[in-house]
Amino acid sequence: MRGVRGRLLDRALDAAVARAGAPGRILFTERQLYYELCRVMRPVGRLPRVLRFTPAPPVPYGRFEEALSRRRGEIRGLLGPDPASGTGAWGAGAWDTGTGDGGGTADGLPVGDSFAPGASGEPDLYDYGLPRLLVCQSRSVARMLLANDLHLEAACPVLAADDLPLDPRLLAGLARVEGATVHVLHDASVAGLALTARLRDGHPGVRVASLGLVPRHAIAMRLTAARGPAWVPCEARLPAGLDRREREWLARGRSAEVEAVHPARLLRTVQRLVRGPRTPVHSVWTGLRELRAAGFMTWPDN
Repeated sequence: MRGVRGRLLDRALDAAVARAGAPGRILFTERQLYYELCRVMRPVGRLPRVLRFTPAPPVPYGRFEEALSRRRGEIRGLLGPDPASGTGAWGAGAWDTGTGDGGGTADGLPVGDSFAPGASGEPDLYDYGLPRLLVCQSRSVARMLLANDLHLEAACPVLAADDLPLDPRLLAGLARVEGATVHVLHDASVAGLALTARLRDGHPGVRVASLGLVPRHAIAMRLTAARGPAWVPCEARLPAGLDRREREWLARGRSAEVEAVHPARLLRTVQRLVRGPRTPVHSVWTGLRELRAAGFMTWPDN
């Protein structure tokens, strides 16, 4: 029979499930649900913004898994286990979402369709220019973004880091577009920070940009962070843009995962950063709206 602590954890898990999938019906990973449980158990978001830190997990992952096992199959929106490396990557292939509510695939294609050369049923896809590409350090994160149709909303193929090196046809597509960029989404960790440099070294001539996370992002958002052994960082392995506080944070053995970011915020932020700023379309009507918004007795700046 479960004790009081077990019942409290189950209630907190109920709240975490509702929050992880909000707003709407966002699909999320098991680790995203765990970090949402951490926010329910320790609501650091209510503290003043001037307090910037990365809290330790308030509940061990093992206890979370025990609570989850008691209701496996009942959680709508929870993605199933990750498929093996190389099975589905970018939206031309498909991954079984494994949500427990009928399953299906992220984009309606047969499960197991992979991104190996020649696997695509539409070879002319590779004849077009490719303005952007997203590489995720975590296969779980890549799968979550695909399951929520980010590759369609942002018009951007999504790959996992273990799918590297990039397919030559993707490289050819990037080369056809001036300013084409490979965006990298990684953890705030030494390994995550090294992924961007690894991509640059392995694909010379390709523009590579880091989306984060970096330690200052984790600190500003007060993400739950892992505690590892302290170490003396090799300066050559760290990006030059890290400040002293970020380097000290890493040296103390801290690390924060992308999955610690709330799912809705992650989707919204990645789409905005990948697409870039929208160029406003000016017309007669937008000009009239600008004049009306200027107000009486005021003049527009131009």
